[in-house]
Amino acid sequence: MSNNDSSDTSYVKMSTADVASPSGTSAGTDASLVGKHCQLEYCNQLDFLPFLCQSCHKTFCLDHRSESSHNCACAGAWAERRRLAQLARPSAGEGKRMRELVSQKPCADDACKTIIGTSLVPGVHCPSCNRDYCLKHRLAEDHDCKSKVPIGARAASAATAAAMQASAKSALERFKLWGKTKREEAARSLPKPKPSTAAQRVIAVNTLKKTAKGDDKIPPEKRIYLYVEAESETAKAKIPKGEFFYNKEWVVGRVLDAAARSLQVQNINNQSSKEEDRLRVFHVEGGRMLEFNEKIEKVLVNGNTIVLLRGVGPPPDLIEM
Repeated sequence: MSNNDSSDTSYVKMSTADVASPSGTSAGTDASLVGKHCQLEYCNQLDFLPFLCQSCHKTFCLDHRSESSHNCACAGAWAERRRLAQLARPSAGEGKRMRELVSQKPCADDACKTIIGTSLVPGVHCPSCNRDYCLKHRLAEDHDCKSKVPIGARAASAATAAAMQASAKSALERFKLWGKTKREEAARSLPKPKPSTAAQRVIAVNTLKKTAKGDDKIPPEKRIYLYVEAESETAKAKIPKGEFFYNKEWVVGRVLDAAARSLQVQNINNQSSKEEDRLRVFHVEGGRMLEFNEKIEKVLVNGNTIVLLRGVGPPPDLIEM
């Protein structure tokens, strides 16, 4: 018999296989024509497709299929079994820690749909705006932190906000002036690119390739050969200058770290956020300071000269002069 406890009713229609009884049927009789009698005492109607009550497990005709119509002796048994089966199902959060269930949420960046707080995508908390972001938007400039009001912060009065804005503007002006002065001082001591013909440059690069030092694990086809110097006033070095090769796929920040180690220049860029303490890279031929995230293959060529300077501020295009 079919006993489908997942049905929405306390009774189920029996199939032809259920009602066909092999015993008592001759070989020439169609088994599908053999039905069952309704088990209600005063009915006893023969029904070829009767209904099975899932509470008392008796068969009934169409008119007496419900528990109330045949005064079921086990009324409610089917409903109770169904309720217990639903309670036994595992919940959505079963097997997970509470932190996993609570901390999963979308990245706080308005245009990002990434779910953070999972084992594969951890969230990064920004203390400035008090929000959580994915790895792509973890930096302040990537999620436009300065334009966001910190969560939980009290709204400042108009007078307080104006005073804070004026103070920030004054500090920015002083920083611009300081950066400009430092760059002008550094420019006076930087080496100047020497004019040369194409043939002279080829000879100089070939000579550089023979003397340059670097990581032997870098494939020859990926090497870029540079002259490296340390500015004497701000970036004091035990080795003032040298000839080195680097991987052209590296970014400027990684080249800076390697060059500082080679020239034995103190490098605390990862320890201090003050511009007067930070090292920067100046590209002599390009006449500008390079940004840390620029790929060197896009801004440098073999035979170029770079100089390490300290305390000159960000590249000029980041500060309006």
